[in-house]
Amino acid sequence: MSSKSNDAEKLSGMLEAVGLERLPETQRAFLIEQAGRYRFTQQELRQLGDIARDLNMWDEAPIQQVWPRVEVGGASHKQLRQRLLASLREHWLGLKEKPNSYPAPFTRTEYRPERIKRLTVQRPQLGLGACPVASPRTRCCNLLTLDAVENCGFDCSYCSIQSFYHGDEVRFDSRFPEKLKQLELDPDKIYHIGTGQSSDSLMWGNQAGILDALVDFAVRNPNVILELKTKSKNISYLLKNRIPENILCTWSLNTPTLIAHEEHLSASLEARLTAARRVADKGVLVGFHFHPMIHYDNWRQDYAKIFEQITHMFSVDEVVLVSLGTLTYIKPVIKQLRARSGFKSKILQMPMVETDGKLSYPDEIKLEMFGFAYASLRTWHAEVFFYLCMENQRLWRPVFGFDYTDNETFETAMKASYLRKIAQRRTGHGG
Repeated sequence: MSSKSNDAEKLSGMLEAVGLERLPETQRAFLIEQAGRYRFTQQELRQLGDIARDLNMWDEAPIQQVWPRVEVGGASHKQLRQRLLASLREHWLGLKEKPNSYPAPFTRTEYRPERIKRLTVQRPQLGLGACPVASPRTRCCNLLTLDAVENCGFDCSYCSIQSFYHGDEVRFDSRFPEKLKQLELDPDKIYHIGTGQSSDSLMWGNQAGILDALVDFAVRNPNVILELKTKSKNISYLLKNRIPENILCTWSLNTPTLIAHEEHLSASLEARLTAARRVADKGVLVGFHFHPMIHYDNWRQDYAKIFEQITHMFSVDEVVLVSLGTLTYIKPVIKQLRARSGFKSKILQMPMVETDGKLSYPDEIKLEMFGFAYASLRTWHAEVFFYLCMENQRLWRPVFGFDYTDNETFETAMKASYLRKIAQRRTGHGG
């Protein structure tokens, strides 16, 4: 076999190894041509592939249009490669550092996930355990999570659920009601359990008897604070049935811009707020998660409108919590996002630093967003429980003016606040 054939075979293997086959044909052909010219290493090709995929995802000019011109002179291939990569990386970092701008009008992007497959399976045991994103490096409320459903039917760009489960399969446990009924808890202990970590709590309604089982569980265990977290407007079950006071319904909220461009298939902001208002009218405590808050050119004005809206729509005695958080990634999630064909999103077009073992915004951006949110909701400070989710304890005092010494103290304060609100609502609504 000739040396030229060996070189071609080696290059083909390198291109396959770094995943360049997922690029559009014109970009793939261009990088193959450049790889032959400059003799890029496999690691360098991987960097080029990541930059090319990011530019496509962000809807920026493709890599062949921003490819730098370098003076050859007497430079070696290695020196030329270093100059090229340095110039491309500078362009890529420049795009990440400037605030994103989303196009208007705020319409859904054309991207749609594959049809979701709903499967009923028999799981060996009840999916009750510690929050899957809990970390000793961040201040954590020690939430217990209950996997009523595995995987989510919404398709939010930033969601890490997709990295935990089968991408296009939503799984319902056929024996979930039975296993939940058999669960024995310590009657002298207060439990805070959430069902919105592995899927959306309400979008599936009472499919497979999920909500029937959860309501029965809450009635039988008054020492449980059960939180249903959602981006849905599907509240028909809640309106038709008696909901015990120890069930909290919380909505994850974001700006119309971000819902349109990054929270595919979820309910609109107005639909979420209307649903929350109707549930609160029934006497159910509600809460709001601003997680993730995302930094873009109009973030301050857009979030300000939501804060003003919720403080007018809800009274402090109806709202149990407000959480704040932002984009946080592990590397496998970033890799998975880059691998999605035809995917348009700006959620990776952000300045990223390694913090607490993950990648996220620098502290100064977090403090600006969280501080603005907390200040905007000052009329709720005395009666609503505010906290940072998945964030380092160093951010608490600059944002809230206080912090907790450890996770157990945080957990105790949270539960005590929720129980006070539950007791007030029970009294106010006649039990």
